[in-house]
Amino acid sequence: MVGAAAMAVHGVSRATRDIDLLALDPACLSAATWASLQQRGVAVTIRRGDTDDPLAGVVRLAGDGESPVDVIVGKSSWQARALDRASPRVIDGVATPVAGLADLLLLKLYAGGPQDAWDVVQLLEAGDRAALVAEVEASLAALPETSRRLWSRVVQSG
Repeated sequence: MVGAAAMAVHGVSRATRDIDLLALDPACLSAATWASLQQRGVAVTIRRGDTDDPLAGVVRLAGDGESPVDVIVGKSSWQARALDRASPRVIDGVATPVAGLADLLLLKLYAGGPQDAWDVVQLLEAGDRAALVAEVEASLAALPETSRRLWSRVVQSG
């Protein structure tokens, strides 16, 4: 789990309607993967990224009266390491792997929007700032230049 729901697990609350999951398997972008859910009435919308897109794509799963789930399909080795390091947390009785704070920071930097920048500031305040800065900076080289510039602005302002 990534996004606002993962932030809440780490003590930073932000209103959102959806739940974000990170996956790396390109099979997530195949309609056949979701056929059984569709047969049960879940609406499935698949958006594939193009060659310039930093993501392979996004799949939105929406059931009647349920919060939508976005499966963000990554394609980078640093994202695979974030998945490997995710820790299981029990949420509503279900053990769910949740991205750690530093990996969540990296994912937010990678997304790079205005809300993501605010999220980075809030996440830094939620943990041991010095340790988080060191951990993020150890992995920052894998991210694009725009992500590194955002990090520099946030760290310098705090």
